[in-house]
Amino acid sequence: MKIKYWIKAARLRTLPLAFSCILLSSSLVIINHIELSFKVLFLTLTTTLLLQILSNFANDYGDAIKGADKNRTGEQRMVQSGKISKSQMKLAIVIISILTLTVGLYLIFSVFHKDIFKILIFLFLGIGSIIAAIKYTVGKSAYGYKAYGDLSVFIFFGMVGVIGSYYLFTKNFHWITVPGALFTGLMSCGVLNLNNMRDYENDKKNNKITLVVKMGINKSKKYHFLLLFIAISSLITIVLFTNNYYYLSSMIPLFFVVRHLKLLNKYQDMKLLDSQLKVIAISCFGCSFISLIVGLLIN
Repeated sequence: MKIKYWIKAARLRTLPLAFSCILLSSSLVIINHIELSFKVLFLTLTTTLLLQILSNFANDYGDAIKGADKNRTGEQRMVQSGKISKSQMKLAIVIISILTLTVGLYLIFSVFHKDIFKILIFLFLGIGSIIAAIKYTVGKSAYGYKAYGDLSVFIFFGMVGVIGSYYLFTKNFHWITVPGALFTGLMSCGVLNLNNMRDYENDKKNNKITLVVKMGINKSKKYHFLLLFIAISSLITIVLFTNNYYYLSSMIPLFFVVRHLKLLNKYQDMKLLDSQLKVIAISCFGCSFISLIVGLLIN
């Protein structure tokens, strides 16, 4: 078994987007003049890494089982192509699930120690995240086939990713995490929406019901504009709240987002949208990463 097939199945290009919510949350901790725990940061990023790989493995397996990857545009999937067998991928999903739970438990106990109530709440969130990662495309009740993918992405890449990790860092809530969650959550939904617009014809043919399949391409483009407009406005809110002009630099990657929006209406062939996925993903990561670096440098 060649390791390169597993690396492809892990879809490493999706990781920057997954890390964005943790990096932005970390920057908000610094913005509020709270000492950032690098141990918690490392463990949170590791848990997020494992969850994203788990999700990608499960999607590869689930879509292959349902036949949704036939004639697929974009990256080749490993189970559908036969590079990785179904039984091998099932085993990998089990192993990554156990690893994710193990690292997650260590993170939770490192933060909350003997606070059983908070441990149980975050344990519930952790197990829920693992189940959600798998059930996106796996099983008869796979919610990714019932147009709930966008909601799930917003919850886990926005609300849980930013607000939840901020609580792990500080053991407190803060209103500034709400626009933070809106930024990374809606940018992530934008990536998913682009992906679903690209795969519109194939998804429709294979009865994979996404919001794009429900709304059609024209309404999906308007929805896309709304997602990114609110996301950009949310980041602007954070920058204004910091009252420090150095944080304006975190908005530089938004130039590419605005350019992307100008180009979107020109695309008639949805397959061409594949190249735009990384524009939004890297822009989201860039804004979050720059915000964290600026915070570390000036505080």
